[in-house]
Amino acid sequence: MKVEPQQLKAFLLDAKLITEAQFKEAENIANKTNQKIGDVFVSQALISQEELIKMEAYILGIPFVDLEKEKIEDEVLKIIPEPIARSHNIVAFRKKGKDLEVAMLDPEDLRTIEFIKKTSDLRILPRLTTPESIKNVLLQYQKTLEAEFGEIIKKEAKGIKTVKETGIEMGDQEELKKIAEELPLVRIVDTLLKHAILERASDIHIEPTKKEVIVRYRIDGVLRDAMILPKTVSSGVVARIKVLSNLKLDEHRLPQDGRFRVEAEDYKYSIRVSILPVFDGEKIVMRLLSETAKALTLEQIGLRGEALETVQNNLRKPVGMILVTGPTGCGKTTTLYSMMEILNVLGVNICTVEDPIEYRMPRINQTQVNPKIGLTFASGLRSLVRQDPDIIMVGEIRDNETAGLAINAALTGHLVLSTLHTTSASGALPRLIDMKVEPFLISSTLDVILAQRLVRRLCPEKEKYTFKEPEIKNLKKYCDLDMILKIFKEEKLIKPEQILKDVVFYRPKSSKDCPDGYQGRIGIYEVLSVTETIKELIIKEADADQVQKQAQKEGMRTMIEDGFIKAAQGITSIEEVLRVIVE
Repeated sequence: MKVEPQQLKAFLLDAKLITEAQFKEAENIANKTNQKIGDVFVSQALISQEELIKMEAYILGIPFVDLEKEKIEDEVLKIIPEPIARSHNIVAFRKKGKDLEVAMLDPEDLRTIEFIKKTSDLRILPRLTTPESIKNVLLQYQKTLEAEFGEIIKKEAKGIKTVKETGIEMGDQEELKKIAEELPLVRIVDTLLKHAILERASDIHIEPTKKEVIVRYRIDGVLRDAMILPKTVSSGVVARIKVLSNLKLDEHRLPQDGRFRVEAEDYKYSIRVSILPVFDGEKIVMRLLSETAKALTLEQIGLRGEALETVQNNLRKPVGMILVTGPTGCGKTTTLYSMMEILNVLGVNICTVEDPIEYRMPRINQTQVNPKIGLTFASGLRSLVRQDPDIIMVGEIRDNETAGLAINAALTGHLVLSTLHTTSASGALPRLIDMKVEPFLISSTLDVILAQRLVRRLCPEKEKYTFKEPEIKNLKKYCDLDMILKIFKEEKLIKPEQILKDVVFYRPKSSKDCPDGYQGRIGIYEVLSVTETIKELIIKEADADQVQKQAQKEGMRTMIEDGFIKAAQGITSIEEVLRVIVE
């Protein structure tokens, strides 16, 4: 049961929403791109997605429902499990007797309808709805789960005895292990992890204080309070995480690092654990690394225009070095994975040495650094060059030895990708010289340097505004506004006669779906191409400022300029750009 193109054509022509010529054009595009013709009309803004779905519902004789503002009873919502609701875009929203009304995007999904009918023992009444309605209902699952998590924490915490109360000596490892495997503690730690994954957190911070334990999640690069645990559970939670990570239970004075995995039907995560002794106990930070995440394209991570072309051109070179720079947590490794996804073709041998391995990539030989047994970046890289690689990725250049080996690998016929901790692209050059790498070797191997930061994306619902004089005056402290205006005109974001006060920017707007107005992140970049003039400056050991000025003369856009472009496009906000760039 589906809407045929001719049925849709007749309906749209009768309603005078399209012309015959527009239908033919859309039909040609649909045939070439393998899209549904209705989706082509939506993409061309001839009709809205909601109008299209309402028309399809009318033609098929299926009622249309709008659930964007509807609160569904928890008992009804739970009839369809969340994984099924997410993967099949189907939600239960109303139950009367033995009848269950379900909203869905695909009325042809008879297998899912039959599955729900069998598991619920109810008569299923399908209704068509919009993707936004489905999204709204899926958020209600999240709120229901959050409430459940809170109840689990409160309930289970009451049944936990502290290590001190039991009279166990802190060095008694076997007894500590028994406590760590008690059901209440298992449930609390499992709950913390599930909740963090649901919230899209990259890190979990468990911080003991004098009277309580604060749990915080890092979401889109910003730490947020998630929940408060009673102090009584502190030692038990630490013990449970140590058991999972195979760490020493009776060691409380020294830092420890470990890892473990969590797996469910709809996700697989590798959890990297760091435990640090602090005044009120032991602080835990867990980094959540999705094992099912796929590498993004260079366009998806935020590269655009000439910067994108420069990177793509350098990736085609068989030898040389590409460096990605920036502080911890700015997405450097993600950028390297995006590059390797392009390079990962039949006929090449790609080898990596990483800490940690964040994503598993097919047909790439990935090695995990392990300093405890002497496997460092330097020793790993020394072994990699004997593995007949075409492309080498070194997770980070941290010391003189690794820098020298990476440069040597680039000199001897390999393409080398790596990262450095510097604040700007030009800052990578003096950093390499500080590592005792000869300037002539840098100039003959280094092809391109990317510097980057991650900014939060604005949600679709956002507030427009234009600059006032005080704001312009304040921005002059951070950037060349004349250059920004020139770039806006080159990018055709404004007309040639317009001024900065005419540019429309956007601010975050709080909504039900986006409480702080942001969701997800994207990169802002500066891409420094090592041209002949830059090579001359490297050999002369010019400082970072001189290299930066020359690169800008040759057309390099700085991170702040790239950020302003993305702000004018409504992708992020000026405040967010300044937050990540201004030190």
